[in-house]
Amino acid sequence: MPSLNISNLQGQKNLLAFSGGIDSSALFFLLIDSGISFDIALINYGTRKDSDTEEQYAKTLAKKYNLICYTTKAPKFEANFEKNARDFRYRFFEEIIEKSNYNNLITAHQLNDQLEWLLMRLTKGAGLCELLGLQEVSQRDNYNLIRPLLEYSKDELLEYLHTHNHKYFIDESNIDPKYERNRFRKEFANTLMQNYPQGIKRSFDYLRVDKTQLENSFETIKHIKQLHIIKLHTPTAKTKATDLTLKKEGYLLSASQRKEIEIKDSIVIGGVWAIEIRENLLYISPYLQTTMPKKFKEQCRVAKIPSKIRSYYFVEGIELS
Repeated sequence: MPSLNISNLQGQKNLLAFSGGIDSSALFFLLIDSGISFDIALINYGTRKDSDTEEQYAKTLAKKYNLICYTTKAPKFEANFEKNARDFRYRFFEEIIEKSNYNNLITAHQLNDQLEWLLMRLTKGAGLCELLGLQEVSQRDNYNLIRPLLEYSKDELLEYLHTHNHKYFIDESNIDPKYERNRFRKEFANTLMQNYPQGIKRSFDYLRVDKTQLENSFETIKHIKQLHIIKLHTPTAKTKATDLTLKKEGYLLSASQRKEIEIKDSIVIGGVWAIEIRENLLYISPYLQTTMPKKFKEQCRVAKIPSKIRSYYFVEGIELS
């Protein structure tokens, strides 16, 4: 039976992203078994016949265990459903977290999800940190994103649900081939997981150790709103530090953008992000263009704030120290 690492959840105010599917249902009951306090949040996309039934089930389940259940109905997304649905989902979660002061958002990503991500990134060109896109704990601005199931496969979670006779729903959209992830799941990931589960688990363990060692080559020394100031312990860490930082902000670099960052010390990426090096400090912020007083610009010069970053300091009222 799966067992959770609950050290990050004990004594905290936790919100579980719940859908009623295999993964989130297994995580729900594992959290109950572990005595972890939490509430749940569900998005009704209205795309399937069971959508309303699943929402009602979540409310009934929450009432049974004396939990708060937050629900919302998503708008109809005409295009790019996966991205728009994800953006809507996390906005909903983060509004709840900010309003009700939750410490952690818990999601039910598991080993199969991790393998699917790795395979998808592998085909697009990615380094070690991009291949390991899912981490057990990720720090966000005002909460931690925690994924306690990354060591367990979907088959293990399904066996747990069957053993304990816990209810769950099947989401038919998870087999729809129009979604890229579903194609990777059907054509590659499922077969690999069925035949080599233990080897895949060990590989991810080794990769996580390697990633930790790589990330020790830099450290964030200041993070205010969307301003990041990162100390580079080695000059070659610049691209990796930028890549990981922007990923936390929801922006994925292309291969050509990474190459450009490698050779330039001052750059604007996608017209959105300013990236500049000053000595061994890497500055990253949204790229803004605004008129600044001459006195402020002089203060920035004295404080050694890179030119492309100054507008963000000014607009957000960040101290120059």
